[in-house]
Amino acid sequence: MTDASMPSGGKAAPRKSLMIEDARTKRRNAAEKRFQAYGLAAIAVGVFFLVVLLWSILASGLGAFQQTFIETPIYLDEAKVDKKGNRNPEEMSKTTTFGYAPLIQTALWEQVQAAGIETPFTKSKEMKALLSDSAAAQVRDYVLSHPEQVGETVTFRILAASRVDGYLKGRVVREDLARDKSIDAEHLDVVDRLVDAGVIRKQFNLDFIVGADASEKRPEQAGLGVAMLGSFYMMLVVLVLALPIGVAASIYLEEFAPQNKVTDFIEVNISNLAAVPSIVFGILGLAAFIQFAHLPMSAPLVGGLVLTLMTLPTIIISTRASLKSVPPSIRDAALGVGASKMQSVFHHVLPLAMPGILTGTIIGLAQALGETAPLLLIGMVGYVATNYPDGLVSGFMAPNSAMPAQIFEWAKRADPAYYERAWGGIIVLLVFLLTMNIIAIILRRRFERRW
Repeated sequence: MTDASMPSGGKAAPRKSLMIEDARTKRRNAAEKRFQAYGLAAIAVGVFFLVVLLWSILASGLGAFQQTFIETPIYLDEAKVDKKGNRNPEEMSKTTTFGYAPLIQTALWEQVQAAGIETPFTKSKEMKALLSDSAAAQVRDYVLSHPEQVGETVTFRILAASRVDGYLKGRVVREDLARDKSIDAEHLDVVDRLVDAGVIRKQFNLDFIVGADASEKRPEQAGLGVAMLGSFYMMLVVLVLALPIGVAASIYLEEFAPQNKVTDFIEVNISNLAAVPSIVFGILGLAAFIQFAHLPMSAPLVGGLVLTLMTLPTIIISTRASLKSVPPSIRDAALGVGASKMQSVFHHVLPLAMPGILTGTIIGLAQALGETAPLLLIGMVGYVATNYPDGLVSGFMAPNSAMPAQIFEWAKRADPAYYERAWGGIIVLLVFLLTMNIIAIILRRRFERRW
């Protein structure tokens, strides 16, 4: 047997050392290194495009958080704002913003003259191009709130026109003034001198975060605050409806429902609904909630109901995955000591699955927060959110906008200042989304059990 197993010639085959790479091992190791290099290259490309995206967003949107203001003392002429001299706000309210505009223009013209600025302008009304259309309303609101200040000189910090703001931010250049009817080079020369004198300067724009939207003629006054509140009310609706319904449906399907064709059909359709384009849910919401139920268009309640339908499949799928991750031994141990099926689920399985359920819910809410397509069909992009709601009921039922819808609305307006604000709104929306995802990660890391 020994002789038969020997190779021909009676000599044993030479044995190779395991410490020396043969040709096959070298090819395998080279292929592994190439695969690692491909992976690193893919990561590098992804990081590069992510950096480019973030740089584009920040470069285009950070300017929205600063705004150009004009600080000027304005004489509140009694003959203009309180002709009867009674200091009665109801009587003074009859004076429109057209009566206040000359006061502001005269005050700014006097500052130009006091600073010794040489200009071809000869009339105070030629300062109108430097002022926002909202300046007169700002002074009027102050006078109506402080009628005792009439007849005195009060220093106001008023908004500069969007062209002035764009010029100081580099958005408006002198080469484009030939096609611009709102401002000319002589006005920009005055702006440069007023900047040197400290009359015009850029400051942090808190109104962009807490303010309301404005008309297309007043882009410098537009803010995101009302739309943020609309998104908040919608997320409340989604949280109150989607979480209990989604968790209840998941518990039944995973723990109590029999495995038959009906449950298989339901599970397949839940997976399909998670992949349905979001605009389809908008069409469903338009038909069911507005045309059939006659709920008001552009209302956060309707938006929340539509987003609830869209978010439910995501919450159900993530909740079922969390329930499946709990080992069967937990259920068997609970049943073994006399617990009922419901007790084993609600006292043992559900608490252990709760971190995953919360994570899936927060991710679903973050997805709903950034959706625009469903809101298009219920009218949220056709409403200019200029006022805060009066109360809780009004917050749900009164027409409003949402952050993604407001960004979409700004992006399609003609004035470049709105384009800048659209990018600024994207920054705010990204901060909300990052915060929600970070909270989800922290909850998962904090409460996750390792089996």
